[in-house]
Amino acid sequence: MVPVSPRHASRLSVATALLLSAWTPLHAQAVPGSAAPAPTAPPPRIDLPPVQTAPSDMAPMPDLGVDWPDPAKIDATPTVGTTEVQGTVADRLKRYRVILEGADDLGSDFKTRFNQLSALVTNQGKPANAAQINRRARDDEELVRQLLAAEGHYDGRVAATVSSTPGDAETIVRVTVRPRDAYQFTTVALPGLEAAGAEGTALAGQFGVKTGDTVDADKVLAAVTAFKATLGREGYPFAKVGEPQVAIDHQLNKATLTLPVTPGVRARFGRIVPTGAKQTFSAEHLATIARFHPGERYDAARLEDLRRALIATSLVSAVTITPTPTADPAVVDIAVHIDRAPARTVAGELGYGTGEGVRVEGSWQHRNLIKPEGAVTFRGVAGTREQSLGAVLRQSNFNDRDRILNAQIVASHSNFDAYDARTFTVGASIERQTNIIWQKTWTWSLGTEFVATDERDTVVATGAPRRRTFLVAAAPTSLGYDGSDDLLNPTRGFRLSGRLSPELSLQAGTHAYVKMQIDASGYQPLGDRVVIAGRARFGSITGVSRDSIAPSRRFYSGGGGSVRGYGYQKIGPVDVDGDPVGGRSLNEFAVEARVRFGAFGVVPFLDAGNLYDSSLPKLTGLRYGTGLGVRYYSSFGPIRVDVGTPLDRRAGESRVAVYVSLGQAF
Repeated sequence: MVPVSPRHASRLSVATALLLSAWTPLHAQAVPGSAAPAPTAPPPRIDLPPVQTAPSDMAPMPDLGVDWPDPAKIDATPTVGTTEVQGTVADRLKRYRVILEGADDLGSDFKTRFNQLSALVTNQGKPANAAQINRRARDDEELVRQLLAAEGHYDGRVAATVSSTPGDAETIVRVTVRPRDAYQFTTVALPGLEAAGAEGTALAGQFGVKTGDTVDADKVLAAVTAFKATLGREGYPFAKVGEPQVAIDHQLNKATLTLPVTPGVRARFGRIVPTGAKQTFSAEHLATIARFHPGERYDAARLEDLRRALIATSLVSAVTITPTPTADPAVVDIAVHIDRAPARTVAGELGYGTGEGVRVEGSWQHRNLIKPEGAVTFRGVAGTREQSLGAVLRQSNFNDRDRILNAQIVASHSNFDAYDARTFTVGASIERQTNIIWQKTWTWSLGTEFVATDERDTVVATGAPRRRTFLVAAAPTSLGYDGSDDLLNPTRGFRLSGRLSPELSLQAGTHAYVKMQIDASGYQPLGDRVVIAGRARFGSITGVSRDSIAPSRRFYSGGGGSVRGYGYQKIGPVDVDGDPVGGRSLNEFAVEARVRFGAFGVVPFLDAGNLYDSSLPKLTGLRYGTGLGVRYYSSFGPIRVDVGTPLDRRAGESRVAVYVSLGQAF
């Protein structure tokens, strides 16, 4: 492409500057193996008429006996195309409007790039005189020729005309484009690739530009970038790709593309070698995180995966991963240099829900207290209904990539209408995690839990208060499938998960039972702004009566994460005083429409559900709630406020329930 004029260069975006500087077709350049075409002149340009501009103030010239004219008194009539402007300099300052004609068939990208680089568009709306408008029109003519050449339209024609009369309040500048047919590549050559031997032909087939393709600078540069990545993925760590050279034949409206390639030796992975004075992770732990092993064929994509995985640990602020030659040309070691990130975090969370009240949570975390990646968190909760203090160990990448070892010890107090519990919990688990960088299709967990809890509830038949102490041992397990497109804000797909927890309870005897829960949700977009989301939940406790289960371990329903429109735990069986007593089974359903407008959205919803004393859920006596939510889509996830109301409100139930939290309801 013709070099960009200085006035345009100051307005180039980074991406466009790279495009225009790298795309330098060689007109009438000889192509190896073909006869050199006769030199031809570049496409004729339509020059604008000369412009008479008002001179600036200058010193008098006494030797000639005359002074320079006063610019404010010149009655000049400069013309560009059909321009007709008269009057003093002050009178000639006008606003103008730019119209690009004839570019509809070139696509929206052409217009977008013109608007980004145009001297006329950049200054549109600002007062300008005829000389300034004329100069910008000439610049934009040249710009459009360059943009046409970038898309292969070397024979395109461009003309700028300016229409204005002394009485007009606005000048109209029309830039008219006649693209003509785009040139095509008759030859695409990758000299040097034959050094790759038998793999050379297959590699050449992966280059994104083929014979017969339209000459398009964007496509060529994208293909070159992708081909460099392809060579890295196919085992060539030190491959070199030269600059693309394009030869244009204006007589035949054809072009040739030549891309020099030096593939080097196809290699295998060697050792991972940490570098730097302070090493965050050992070579062994880096090998645990990496998705490659010594002896496997080199693949640059796996280095990028390792880089992202290291950043995801939150212990790394920057990482440089470099293939390093060894004594064996077919083996490369991987040098990893890490810049540490701060390891400590102080965090807080604030929430509110009808029935739950205000909940404030604060935590202090050291993410590498127990190396490697052993994050220890001390967390405290202060709320109107809940208070707790605990410590949690979370050791990431525990003996395998994305495997997490968890351990916790928590003392808590919960005071709800259903029960008042003072609980001490010790637990441990191992799980396969999912996260926003690598959203896993399958996740699982295996754990153990030991609970000592002193709880107050009532005798259902009489309402008499009682307090009992339970000792519970549980082995919770879970398995989940995630087929949605986003972890925090899904718009399509579905999720399915199940939880199974065999439990043994000691209180006035030994009671064994199994607690099960199944959750399913689905997401279907309707256009660009609306997503229909639905969910269902089923739960069951078998093997024991409700009264033998600790109140805090029964099923409850109602609230922001359950059936909206009702207070927390307000759905289901109640005692003689109207307080909830929980159940052995439940079912819940919800459907909502997520309508988004930029960073905000509204969510009308309808929820339903109920609890049952039987071990299997039923579909009778469902309670319904409906309402409207508001979403703010922040950089770290949706912030939601839902306001709901029960459709069949009973005496003592609130008319309105409000829920505030981070993330979608499901």
